[in-house]
Amino acid sequence: MAAKRLRGRRCLPGRSSEESLKMTWHILDTGSIWLKEFARAMSREVPTQNWCPEIRSWGYCEDWEKTDRIPDPAIEMTRFPLQRGYSRFPIAQLFPFEKALVERLKRKRPKPEQSTLICTAPYYAPVAEHWPGRVVYYQTDMTKEYPGLNANQIVGLDRRMCRVASAVCPNSTRIADYLTSEAYCDPAKITVVPNATREENVLEQPLTAPGTAPADIADLPRPYLGIIGNLAANMDWNLITDAVNQTPNVSWIFVGPTDMNIPDAQQSNARLELLSRGGRIRFVGAKKYGELRDYARAFDVALMPYKKHEPTFSGSATRFYEHLAACRPILSSRGFHELLSKEPLLKLVDTGKEIAAAMEELKRTEFRDGVEELRWRASQEGTWSVRARAVLNAAARADRMKVA
Repeated sequence: MAAKRLRGRRCLPGRSSEESLKMTWHILDTGSIWLKEFARAMSREVPTQNWCPEIRSWGYCEDWEKTDRIPDPAIEMTRFPLQRGYSRFPIAQLFPFEKALVERLKRKRPKPEQSTLICTAPYYAPVAEHWPGRVVYYQTDMTKEYPGLNANQIVGLDRRMCRVASAVCPNSTRIADYLTSEAYCDPAKITVVPNATREENVLEQPLTAPGTAPADIADLPRPYLGIIGNLAANMDWNLITDAVNQTPNVSWIFVGPTDMNIPDAQQSNARLELLSRGGRIRFVGAKKYGELRDYARAFDVALMPYKKHEPTFSGSATRFYEHLAACRPILSSRGFHELLSKEPLLKLVDTGKEIAAAMEELKRTEFRDGVEELRWRASQEGTWSVRARAVLNAAARADRMKVA
């Protein structure tokens, strides 16, 4: 059962209830699942308006809005048209989008000068510069490291965003270091806000044995070693194959989509070979976000076999916080900088041989590593609700600094 917590909106530090409720927090945008989770947590604290662009070939000429009610997580999200290529030369110069978008946001809620705009991507820097109220930059990726993007352009946009934002909230220390060293962000503006899990996923007490297995894996013999995530290029499939070959008495469970292309041929072939094996290797496909915790709790051991490359290495491992809340033992590669400092909450491994050895050691203790309660306590501070309040507090702190 999930731990019971108080619900309802809280006043921002230093503001009355009436004044707080006048303010709207515009979140631009809520396209990814983790930003939807963040938006849901924010909506429990303050009034929010969630925005999600729909990229259109003639978006500059269109003027419509559509409100979607997302069931999981439960949020309302307003879609609007955005010109394809809106941030790139020459489209950005021929069809500037920022003024029209600011007017769209202003029409949705009164008194925009009292409202906060949360920008979640550097491309919204021109919007931030025209916003009449407070701006928070919630940076969830090392965007400049994405293949195919113009790194110099991204750095320039990050610099503009850091100049106009009152508070800057990257989700890892690596991104924070980049923002100060390359984007010239004032360190006093920065609050690191990692990714998280749902508050409902936190247990009322530590889980010291695996939970009930979902129906599509219940027939497999234990122990279960499970992997959750987008089963694509971020995963080290050579490491996984090595570990599978050395653990013949372990059931391997893969939860997530496998349709994304893997550019590295060797890695791609390794995934394809595992997909064809069957037996004690089972790919159950993509699941709804709310169902992932049932798999995480059912595992004897969770594995996070991320390949070390950017932008993954500099980000925040959402899946870590899911496994943290499940309390089960966690093995992890060194593919996330954030995870290198998380022992003893997890155990770092480099090879299939080390994974096999760790499984044998855990088998001797009935898959209890003695860290269950520590993970449980840590998970209480690793929720989206805690993250939302961290962003609110960072904005309030920026206000106090401005007054001083």
